[in-house]
Amino acid sequence: MKHNKIIRNQPVLKDVFKDDFYIGVALNVNQIYDKEPNAIALVQRHFNSIVPENILKWEEVHPEPNKYNFDPVDRFVAFGEKHKMHIIGHTLVWFHQTPDWVFQDESGKPLDREALLKRMQEHIYTVMGRYKGRIHGWDVVNEAIADDGGFRKCKWLDIIGEDYVVKAYEYARAADPGAQLYYNEYDFEKQAKCEGVIRLIRDLQSKGVRIDGVGIQGHWFLDYPRIEEIETYILALSKLGVKLMVTELDVGVLPFYPVDSKAVALSSFDPETQKKYNPYTDGLPDSVQKDLAKRYAELFSLFHKHRDKFSRITFWAVHDGQSWRSYLPISGRTDYPMLFDRHCKPKPAFEAVIKIAQGEESLINSIDN
Repeated sequence: MKHNKIIRNQPVLKDVFKDDFYIGVALNVNQIYDKEPNAIALVQRHFNSIVPENILKWEEVHPEPNKYNFDPVDRFVAFGEKHKMHIIGHTLVWFHQTPDWVFQDESGKPLDREALLKRMQEHIYTVMGRYKGRIHGWDVVNEAIADDGGFRKCKWLDIIGEDYVVKAYEYARAADPGAQLYYNEYDFEKQAKCEGVIRLIRDLQSKGVRIDGVGIQGHWFLDYPRIEEIETYILALSKLGVKLMVTELDVGVLPFYPVDSKAVALSSFDPETQKKYNPYTDGLPDSVQKDLAKRYAELFSLFHKHRDKFSRITFWAVHDGQSWRSYLPISGRTDYPMLFDRHCKPKPAFEAVIKIAQGEESLINSIDN
């Protein structure tokens, strides 16, 4: 009850942007099982769209050939329906977090093209079919394009070929004709990659494959990429004639370290290097809080400017304590990438976003003062 009293007087994110786009958030499994009541209170108050962080990834929902783990997904969807939210499914076909057995026969040998297509179809039909008409939009294919603009090397590509993407969307459209189907990607500031995504979407469209939206993940930093770069690719992607979404928004405040698929333990570094890469163990300094608030103000000013192009802005965690950025690329760090802190209290960045929605564009320059 104490927490509910605290948040009652806060402006509401979903309300201040109600004429612009959905305000979404990713839920983790603890929140789905109602083990974080303060976080759930924030979700109910501030967000009108939800997406699961992990429970619909193949290794979670379909961990073994004849085993599906639908209980957490059922709870997730029921929560969204209870609160009349726009429900998103993430993700059906991805090179990562897909078990090895998916690509193998019973003896462990690689499947051939037709066998893997059949397995993909069965998975999509089963998962989408269970939530037909209830999950409103799906990230069908995730991160299929490499930095050079070509297809990312993966087992889907190796076994099926480039048309694995086409097939995924065809199966998804057949499984739930009423669902919105999206393509989701990151690092659009890399020009070759952005051009590669545009080629992919245009190729799908030329083949009669309907794509309803493109997701810009939005795992950004305080000073990268530049706002001008983000605007450039927003404009380029909008020419595809589909809605855009920011699907996994967070802003890292810690020093950059190259991302790999496996985390490096902070403890593996010497003490001086640990301090370099994890400088804010005792809380975020006021100066960095201001930097984060300004960054979010700039981003939401840009989103609001191009609100005709966006259907949804989704944060990739409810609060700082949930964020993946504290355990990738270096596990054991303390990052502060969200609008709410580890105690689910609003940060200056929250106030900055609210003020942008209320038309206070001059706030961006005043934050430095």
